[in-house]
Amino acid sequence: MNIVLTKVTTPVIGWICSVLGWIINAIYAVLEAIGIPNIGLAIILFTLVIYMLMMPLQIKQQKFSKLNSIMQPEIQKIQKKYKNKKDQDSMMKQNEEVNAVYQKYGVSPTGSCLQLIIQMPVLLALYQVIYHIPGYIAGVRDVFAGLANKIMSVNGIGDIISKFLTDEKITLTGISPNADFSQQTSIVDFLYKLSPSQMDKFSDLSQFSSFSELFDSVSRQAGHMNNFLTLNISDTPLAIVKSGWAQGGAAGYLLVFAAIMIPVLAWFTQWMNYKLMPQPQSTNDQPSAMESSMKSMNTIMPVMSAVFCFSFPVGIGIYWVIGAVIRSVQQLVINKHMEKVDMEELIRHNQEKMKKKLEKQGLSPQKINQQARMNVRNIQEPDAKSDKPGMSEEEKAERLKKSTEYYNNTNAKPGSLAAKANMVKQFDEKNNKNRKK
Repeated sequence: MNIVLTKVTTPVIGWICSVLGWIINAIYAVLEAIGIPNIGLAIILFTLVIYMLMMPLQIKQQKFSKLNSIMQPEIQKIQKKYKNKKDQDSMMKQNEEVNAVYQKYGVSPTGSCLQLIIQMPVLLALYQVIYHIPGYIAGVRDVFAGLANKIMSVNGIGDIISKFLTDEKITLTGISPNADFSQQTSIVDFLYKLSPSQMDKFSDLSQFSSFSELFDSVSRQAGHMNNFLTLNISDTPLAIVKSGWAQGGAAGYLLVFAAIMIPVLAWFTQWMNYKLMPQPQSTNDQPSAMESSMKSMNTIMPVMSAVFCFSFPVGIGIYWVIGAVIRSVQQLVINKHMEKVDMEELIRHNQEKMKKKLEKQGLSPQKINQQARMNVRNIQEPDAKSDKPGMSEEEKAERLKKSTEYYNNTNAKPGSLAAKANMVKQFDEKNNKNRKK
C-alpha cells in the first residue's frame, strides 16, 4: 500500500528537513504578511538563503582543490616511481611518501570530504522540502486542510479518488491510485498536486456537490499561491505543454513556451555552472580515466536534469534553475577570491592548524613522522645485526621472536594505545643504550 507522507521521515535527512522546513515556512509567512503569498518566490528566496549559508564550506572546498592541484604533480611523481612495484613493502613506502606530501602542505588526504559530508545531506533535504511543500509550509497546508476534512467525511473516499485518477488517466508524482487516502496528510498532498483543470473535474463529482463553494474558494487560493510566471508550480512541464497545446491560441502557446523553458534553463544554467568550476590540471599529456569520466559527467548531467525536469513539478525545476544560477554567481565570487589567496600563507596556516590539532591530541608531529619512517625502514631495510650474511632462517626467526618479546613486555593490553606507547618508549631506551655502548 503506497502511503503519501507530507513530511520526510528518513533518519538524518528527515531531521535536516525539519530545520530547513522551519526556514521556508518563515520565509512564506513573511511573504504572506506583506501580501504576496507565492510559493515560487518562497522557493527562490529559500534556495538563496541555504546556498549563502553553505558558501563558507564551498570556499574551503575550493581552497583544498587549489592546494590539491599543486600537490598532484608531486603525488604523481611518487606514483610513477612505484608504478610497477606491487609488493607490500613498496606500497607502504609509497603511502609514506604520499602522506609526507600531505603533511608538507598541512592538509589531510580526506581534505574535502568533510565539506561534502555536510553539504550532501543538506542538498538532499533541500530537494525533499520543496518536493513536500504542504508538509513544511503551514500557510499552504491550512489552505487545503478544511477541504481535506470535508472530503474525508465522504463514504468510500479512497475508492472515489482511486477511480478518479484511473478514469481521468491522471499521473501525479508520488501519488498512485492505490495510496491510502484515509488521513488528512494524504488528501492535502493529493489536492496540492492537482492542476487547476484537474481540480475542477474532481470538484464536479456528484459526491462533493454539497461543498462545491468550498472547492471554488480553495481553487482560487491555490491558483494564486501556486502561480509563477503563468505556470502552476505543482504541475509538470509535460502536463502544461499538453494542456497549452490543446488550448491553442496565443495564451495556450505561451504556456507551452514557458513550460519548455523550465527544462531548457535547467540544462543551460547547470552546464554554465560546470563550466565556471575550476577544472583539475593534469601533468600528463593524455587525460586520466577519472578526468575523462568527469568531463563526460559534466556534459551528461545537465542534459539528464532537463529530461527529468519534464516529469517533475515546476517547483523542482525552479529550484534547479535558481540553485544553478546562485552557484554560478558564487563560483565567480569564489574564483575572484581564490586569485587573491597567497598559497604560501595558506600552507603555513594549514601546517600551524594541523600542529595545534596534533598537540591537542597529545601527539607530536615529529614523533609521528619519525615513527612512520621507522616502521617503513624496519620493513624496507633489514637490521644489519639480525640479518648477517650466512644467518640461517632459524636464527633469524629466533632474533625476531626475542625482538617481539622485548616490545611486548608490558602489562598493557596488546594493541592498546598504552601498549603502543610502551613499545616506542622501549625502542628509545634500547637505542640510547646502543649509543652509550
